[in-house]
Amino acid sequence: SDWNPTSGTVYKSGSVLYVNANTFLTDGKEKCHYHVLFEPSDKTAFETYSLTKNYIIVNIMDNVKSKLLFYKIKEDSFELVGGDQTAKIRACSASAIDSSESDLFWFTTSGYTQPSALHLADAVKVETQQKEVSNDTDEDQNGKQTGEHYIVEKLKFLPHMYDSAGLVVTQNIAISEDGTEIPYFLVSKKDTVLDGNTPTLLYGYGGFEISLGPKYIASSGAAWLERGGAYVEACIRGGGEFGPSWHQAALKANRNKSYEDFIAVAENLVSTNLCKPETLAIRGGSNGGLLMGNMYTMRPDLFGAIHCAVPLLDMKRYHVLLAGASWMAEYGDPETDDWEDFLYKYSSYHQIDSDVQKYPPILFTTSTRDDRVHPAHARKMVKKLWDLGKGKDWPTYYYENIEGGHGGAADSKQSAFMTALAFDFMWETLCKGKTN
Repeated sequence: SDWNPTSGTVYKSGSVLYVNANTFLTDGKEKCHYHVLFEPSDKTAFETYSLTKNYIIVNIMDNVKSKLLFYKIKEDSFELVGGDQTAKIRACSASAIDSSESDLFWFTTSGYTQPSALHLADAVKVETQQKEVSNDTDEDQNGKQTGEHYIVEKLKFLPHMYDSAGLVVTQNIAISEDGTEIPYFLVSKKDTVLDGNTPTLLYGYGGFEISLGPKYIASSGAAWLERGGAYVEACIRGGGEFGPSWHQAALKANRNKSYEDFIAVAENLVSTNLCKPETLAIRGGSNGGLLMGNMYTMRPDLFGAIHCAVPLLDMKRYHVLLAGASWMAEYGDPETDDWEDFLYKYSSYHQIDSDVQKYPPILFTTSTRDDRVHPAHARKMVKKLWDLGKGKDWPTYYYENIEGGHGGAADSKQSAFMTALAFDFMWETLCKGKTN
C-alpha cells in the first residue's frame, strides 16, 4: 500500500526508497528524510536490485519486459548514470561478484526461445560506454543485437532443449471488458498462416501477485512448438506484472477482472485468425486451475480443449481444506456475505449448468498427496460432471497421481509423464478441430 511515514509525503506502493541508516535506527522513521530511488508508473514495476562496490543495479519490468538501471553511489545519494535504452522481452538478473571489492557482476538472461545464459559484466562500462565484446555476444530471442555494453564476456550458454529455428516472439495487447489493456506474449513460426488452423495453447495464472513473462519454455517448446503450434501467455490482472496495483485490481469481489482479461486475450487470438475456438487450448494450475474452471463454465464456446491442473474449484469449502484458510485475503471468506456477494459467482463447482448440452473436452490432473490444494476439488468436479453430463456432450477426463505434492509429480519421470499426458491430450483434441 502507499506509505505515509511522517504525515507528509506519501510514497507510492511499489516504490524503492533510501534513507540514512543511522538516523533511521536511532531517531525513528518519523524523523528521517526519505529519497525515492524508483517509483512505479502504470506500466513499470520494481523487480530486484544488486549492489556492487560503486553502483546499485535495479532490475525493473517495463510493460512486462526487463530493463536494468544503473545508479552511481554518491556520499549521500544515488545518481542514475545509465542502463538499458529499451526494455527487452527476456528475463534477466544481476548479482554482484564481490560488492566490497569490485563492480563486476554476474548477468544471466533467458527468454521463451533462449535458454539461460551466464555473462561476466562490469557496471563501470555503463559510464565509460566501452564495448569490448564481439557482435554476436548478446542477442535477444528473435536474433537481434541488444548491445548491452556492460557485458565483458559470455561464460556459459545452456543447450537448447527444443528446435526454436524460425520462431518469433511478439508482445500484443487485448482490450478487456472494462477497457483495460492486457498484454500477452505470442511465440509462433514466423511464416504462420492466419487461417484459424494453428493449434494454439494459451496459459494463464492471474493471482497472488505472481508475474508471468519471458522465460525458457523447454516443455512447451518440445511438446507444442516443435509440432507447429503457437504458445501464448496472458498477463492478466491478479498477477504482479505491473506491481501491487495489478494484483489488487482482481482481489475478492473483483476476481472477475482476471477472467474477463483472459477471455479478452482468447477472443483477440480468434479475431486475428491465428486460431478458432476449435483450435484453441488453455492450461493453468492451482489458482490457474480455478481460472480454467471458470473459463469452462463461463465460455464453453470459446475453447477447444482445457487442461485444469491441481485446481481450486469449490470456493464454498476451500478455506477448510489444507492451506485454503491462508488464501482468504485473495479470494474472500465463504462463511460471510462474501459467498453470496461474489464467491459463488466464480466457484466453478457451483456454476456447472445442467442445461448446457456441450462443454469443451477437459482434462483434470491432481495428486493424492497435494498438501496445498486438496485433490477433493478436482475429484468432486469430475464426479459432478460425469453425473450431470450423462447423455450430453461433456467429454471429461481425470488423472490422479498417487505421489507428488502440489507440483503433481514426485520425480522427473513422473513430471515428464504428466506433462506429456496433458500436451498430447490438448494437441490431439485440437487437431480434430482443424479444417483442411
